[in-house]
Amino acid sequence: MIVRNAEPTDHARIVRVVDEWWGGRHMAPLLPRLFFEHFRGTSFVVEEGGELVGFLVGFLSQSYPDEAYIHFVGVRPDRRGAGVARSLYERFFDVVRADGRSVVRAITAPVNRISIAFHEAVGFDVEPGDGEVDGVPVHLDHDGPAVDRVVFRKSI
Repeated sequence: MIVRNAEPTDHARIVRVVDEWWGGRHMAPLLPRLFFEHFRGTSFVVEEGGELVGFLVGFLSQSYPDEAYIHFVGVRPDRRGAGVARSLYERFFDVVRADGRSVVRAITAPVNRISIAFHEAVGFDVEPGDGEVDGVPVHLDHDGPAVDRVVFRKSI
């Protein structure tokens, strides 16, 4: 496997597959090209034999100088559970540490139990929210009316 920084040319190949990787959910709009142009130093692509295996889009917070944020991570379904996402997160943590940051944040939907379990497995804490969905603390209306999110925080 080769892990490298994302490039603007990766945008098209990622948005072509991301909805399929999410079982038909419409996820491509969450990945505008600007992430691949302006956050290349903190975003990564994993390839094997020239094939796209996974990606991570993240950035250093401009508002909070001690923080970074993981916006989106995707791993090809047949490669899940093989350590691809964990290696992407570790690469991101290394870049964040090198920049002197000590906190990484991320969010997910409360129905995404796999994402919640993964984030907890790599050391994220679920931040208390103002509500709960199926026993999971959520931040109600985090991304708009009735768009609740689980909010994660990891000290690195």
